[in-house]
Amino acid sequence: MTKQKVGLVLFWIGVIWAILWGVVGSIFVSSAMNSLTMDELNQTIWALTGPLMMLWVYGVPLGALVAGIGLLLYSGAKGATAWKFGIGIVLAVIIGMIAMMFGHFPPLFGIGGTLILMFFIGIIWLWAKERVALKGSSTTAADLKLVGYVFMLIGAWFICGMAGQPFLKALEGQAPSSPVHVMIFLVLGWLFLYLSHYKSAQAMRK
Repeated sequence: MTKQKVGLVLFWIGVIWAILWGVVGSIFVSSAMNSLTMDELNQTIWALTGPLMMLWVYGVPLGALVAGIGLLLYSGAKGATAWKFGIGIVLAVIIGMIAMMFGHFPPLFGIGGTLILMFFIGIIWLWAKERVALKGSSTTAADLKLVGYVFMLIGAWFICGMAGQPFLKALEGQAPSSPVHVMIFLVLGWLFLYLSHYKSAQAMRK
């Protein structure tokens, strides 16, 4: 089997795995969590520390990782590049999980939020320089990408606020609001990034 075929197989395995746990798994997990207490939940197959719950928690990240490796191979990347991609992401996830064990660390949110904002400013500054050199339908693809970036930053901003709320003394005891607005911003961000890549692919085929 050629490297391209292996990559395509890995891609579809990753996609199916991510959909299985991201969509189907979430339906069952949400149903169980909405109708059962914690004690009742832990008596089911969806026990909080059980194997199925762990598969659901890490299902989409694992699927995305495998799909990414598959597309790297499919697109002609060297095997070493795919390994670096996979190992790098796994290490980042492990570091993130280890960090959770140390509990809440408020300065990290300030540092992380500042870095996200600075990276965003750097991205759109470089985007503007690239946009000047583009012509035709490529400009439309670039514009869609900018819209996606903006929505992703807005989503990240509101995620930060909602995630930090339980740890703020001034808001102690207040019920958190529904994150529906966050979901809308993230969906719009991913939508416009997808449309950008779709437009770029159309331009390349002409």
